[in-house]
Amino acid sequence: MNIAITGTGSYLPSLIIENSDFGSHEFLNEDGTPFKQNNEIIIQKFKGITGIKERRYAKENINNSHLAFYAAEKAIADAGIDKEELDYIIFAHNFGDVSHGKTQGDTLPSLATRVKNLLKINNPSCVAYDLLFGCPGWIEGVIQANAFIKSGIAKKCLVIGSETLSRVVDPHDRDSMIYSDGAGATVIEAKEDAGHILSHASATYANDEAFFLFFGESYSKELKQTDTRFIKMYGRKIYEFACTNVPQAMKECLDKSGVDITEIKKIFIHQANEKMDEAIVKRFYKLFDMDMPAGIMPMNIEKLGNSSVATIPTLFDMVKNGKVENQSIQKGDIVLFASVGAGMNINAIVYKV
Repeated sequence: MNIAITGTGSYLPSLIIENSDFGSHEFLNEDGTPFKQNNEIIIQKFKGITGIKERRYAKENINNSHLAFYAAEKAIADAGIDKEELDYIIFAHNFGDVSHGKTQGDTLPSLATRVKNLLKINNPSCVAYDLLFGCPGWIEGVIQANAFIKSGIAKKCLVIGSETLSRVVDPHDRDSMIYSDGAGATVIEAKEDAGHILSHASATYANDEAFFLFFGESYSKELKQTDTRFIKMYGRKIYEFACTNVPQAMKECLDKSGVDITEIKKIFIHQANEKMDEAIVKRFYKLFDMDMPAGIMPMNIEKLGNSSVATIPTLFDMVKNGKVENQSIQKGDIVLFASVGAGMNINAIVYKV
């Protein structure tokens, strides 16, 4: 019996924020001093590095758990299962439900419990829990679902990656332009004549790398006085870490699968930064003395930004449903999922569609 992704769903908030919308922001250096360049140049350089032109934000009355619910409904419908048959709901996120205009994340009850409630699942044996693993959270959730099903304690699992990063960004930090909101969900189950998880690999680097992403003070002296915390990162260190370690993790996962590098049809990598993602995949192929094939790496970061745990399941759902230009997957294709993020965590899955 194969363990497969039998249903996918995604939800993209309707509020589109373009790069030009940041034109009047007061961007500051870490020490609170203004940049020498004007915002037009800052935004231009940002687009050149990240590839991001626009991103999605949730409307004021929508929280993270709502986004996840919308994506989950679609995934369950796509899988054609009875929601009462779900054994686990695994919800990967980072900040819980952060209501618009608030600064405190709410995880009581867990977001997975909230989704179960919104789905109106009556079965008490459907266990709902949250997973905190940084941007690689959705992949790790799929790995856990795979283990549950292999062990015989579950037959069907719902794995969600959802986030509202727009509500935890420092408006004075130019990195705030990277982040976005969104949700992706997948049903994982044992099923004949379906896809199959061939291998997986995970790692946590928690020495010098542990705080490359962290919750920190605003760059604004006024906001510092409020003691509010925002998502912060050491971008250069993350770039170097990812380019060094992620290709090796991808190779380790592929080696475990027994699949030849030439059999990979698509690589679904966490949509963190266009240049970084390209560098990672190019270095991965270099480990096999190959050039990166054209079209191997679907991207949607240009229009959707970085929604953390939501990027891969959202991208996979969009490609599967023909919503990414010049990209498609067919039954039997071998694909590779890979991610890196806060922790610092890395993981990968080789999957036969």
